[in-house]
Amino acid sequence: MTVQRMDNVGIVVEDLEATIAFFRELGLELEGQFTVEGEWAGRVTGLGDQRVEVAMMCTPDGHSRLELSRFLDPAVIADHRTAPVNALGYLRVMFAVDDLDDTLARLGTHGAEVVGDVVNYQDVYRLCYIRGPEGVLIGLAEELG
Repeated sequence: MTVQRMDNVGIVVEDLEATIAFFRELGLELEGQFTVEGEWAGRVTGLGDQRVEVAMMCTPDGHSRLELSRFLDPAVIADHRTAPVNALGYLRVMFAVDDLDDTLARLGTHGAEVVGDVVNYQDVYRLCYIRGPEGVLIGLAEELG
């Protein structure tokens, strides 16, 4: 059997409402918000009994989703938000945008900062990485031509 599709990418955050607002500004839609709790959930994650606030965000095309999670119990034990781009493990998610300059201006009002520079990749894409809420690393790509 092969994979049918990717269902979602998960990001753990401290400030769920600010992160929802940031991704709404990027163009994602809030699909639902709920609390997951109990021993059954901990059996999936290996954390035991847990309580987590979850917000599911969906891209406008309906094909990709982000699961934003805020752990109430157990407490968060590690913080990878300021890891550099060459750190091992999951690091960033990239979004295709229509207008990179406009997107950066709008996300700047939510505290986003460009990590390095906005670059032109072989006249095919304008690309950059930004740090969003809580230092979450996000890639943005505007197709040229």
